[in-house]
Amino acid sequence: MKYALFVGCTIPARLPAYETSTRAVLARVGVGLIDLPFHCCGNTVRGLDQDAYVFAAARNLALADRAGLDVLTPCKCCFGNLRHALRFLSEDAGLRARIGRALESEGLALPEKVQVHHLLSVLFHKVGVQAIADAVTTPRTGLKVAAHYGCHALRPSRVTQFDNPLAPTLFEALVRATGATAVDWPRRLDCCGDPLHDANPPLAGRLTQAKLDDARQNGADVLATACPYCHLRFADAQAGRADPLPTILFPQLLGLAMGLRPGRLGLPG
Repeated sequence: MKYALFVGCTIPARLPAYETSTRAVLARVGVGLIDLPFHCCGNTVRGLDQDAYVFAAARNLALADRAGLDVLTPCKCCFGNLRHALRFLSEDAGLRARIGRALESEGLALPEKVQVHHLLSVLFHKVGVQAIADAVTTPRTGLKVAAHYGCHALRPSRVTQFDNPLAPTLFEALVRATGATAVDWPRRLDCCGDPLHDANPPLAGRLTQAKLDDARQNGADVLATACPYCHLRFADAQAGRADPLPTILFPQLLGLAMGLRPGRLGLPG
């Protein structure tokens, strides 16, 4: 089982531990990762120029398609953007023709077979919960975890096809596979506040704090994330606080349950 790994821009620049821990746990369950010369998923220009956005995404997808590989990304923003690009190309003949010509100028062809998967989707659907549980050697027994889904993977569900957007269960099942307990918390599907942190910092802060308070009030010991933007939002909002709710990337939690050393997961110690 092999995939082209798409880490995007934010993970290498601001959260390299996400890539480190992703590579470590996928290697443990037999998933091979191939590095291709990818660039930005196109999100930075999505609201400015649709052709530029779709071309950026399509160029990455064309590279994976040429290599005969599907794409695996740990970034939910990249996941949503790449899947949207595929949808736009399938629905708009004019856009498809323009992007096709632009790709031809670089010796590439429109992507025809490539699919885009998020890390959690691969772990759940391709590796399987039982196989993950079988790889656990140091179960996180007694640890209560609030699983934060984030927005980009769940909506719009007709594009992302990640899980039921109103009642997802995938993340909690993966948490339980580590031996931990997945807590039920009312705000688990709310936005983390990150999209508003530039336009309206006070509102963004209230959204973030409401989620943190809700997770803690419902018994969570830690908050598990699978999106770099959400993870950084929670970490930044709690910087300098005396009693932060610990925030952990899911592959770090899984790696610890697999008995991997903290250093291999980008954790201290």
